[in-house]
Amino acid sequence: MTTTLSTHELVVVYARTPRPALDRVSIEVSAGQTLAVVGPSGAGKTTLLRALAGLVRPASGEVRLDGRSIADASPQDRRMALVFQDDALFANMTVRGNLSFALRDHQPRAQQRVLQTAGALHVADKLDRRPRELSGGERQRASIARALLSDPVALLLDEPLAHLDPALRRSVRDEVIGVRERFAGPIVYVTHDHAEAMGVGDALAVMIEGRIEDSGEPQRVYDKPRTVGVARFLGDRPMNLLADDRDLVGIRPENVCVSADGSLRGRVVRRESTGADAYLHVQTVRGDVTVRVPVTVAHAPGQNVGLEFPPAFVRRFDRASGVALE
Repeated sequence: MTTTLSTHELVVVYARTPRPALDRVSIEVSAGQTLAVVGPSGAGKTTLLRALAGLVRPASGEVRLDGRSIADASPQDRRMALVFQDDALFANMTVRGNLSFALRDHQPRAQQRVLQTAGALHVADKLDRRPRELSGGERQRASIARALLSDPVALLLDEPLAHLDPALRRSVRDEVIGVRERFAGPIVYVTHDHAEAMGVGDALAVMIEGRIEDSGEPQRVYDKPRTVGVARFLGDRPMNLLADDRDLVGIRPENVCVSADGSLRGRVVRRESTGADAYLHVQTVRGDVTVRVPVTVAHAPGQNVGLEFPPAFVRRFDRASGVALE
């Protein structure tokens, strides 16, 4: 089993585009690790997967398996299973036919492997149905099962939950996490949903405009982003960023304290309820501040409040470069 999938300074350029699709991207994913790559639409996430799989040729840089360049290896020889947003199952085959097609051999245990893998992905009772007879979640489970049966050295997942409703997203996400019981190689999981990325990934990489702006342990990237771009992208609401001399002071909405004697005074201009919580949009002399509070806290638009920024949760950035000041 390949232990490490990595890229080094990978650059991909498309014709008639103003900037590289991938701009010196370096990642490393070990066997048994899931790297979640998150970023906005157009950030280059799918291009990264296609470059790993050999479907896109980089202008420079390398894709490596265990430190060895595979630049000259064909997509077939790379043996990386790529699961797309759309399930890409063969419409004229049953689920059993799709899964059997992925097998690299036709040994006596082949059908036993199909049954075992289909069972693990909870589609064993759908084996004799065609893709059009399945729900979106079932089709994606079948796609992942087919990918696993191809005996890949790495599993590449391109927003596999993008077209599913919220209930199905949670269900299939749990299946993806459970894939670890059957697959020991590196997994690269691409999504635009930060909560999904943090739930699935052992490591998190944030891609913006073709660059990896931050990577590492998911909670660290969320709590202590290394750039303003990451601070603004991650979270149900972006990190608050307020000017302070030559710096920017950042703090997440859930870490701002509402206090009667808070040192920063402001007026609530809008309130959004999200169920258990509410977001207050507070106008202050230093700029607008978003605060997350329990929905039971009765601050209404027009009310004056005091705010405190606990130092342990404050992140400072250089205003010119947007880079965090350690």
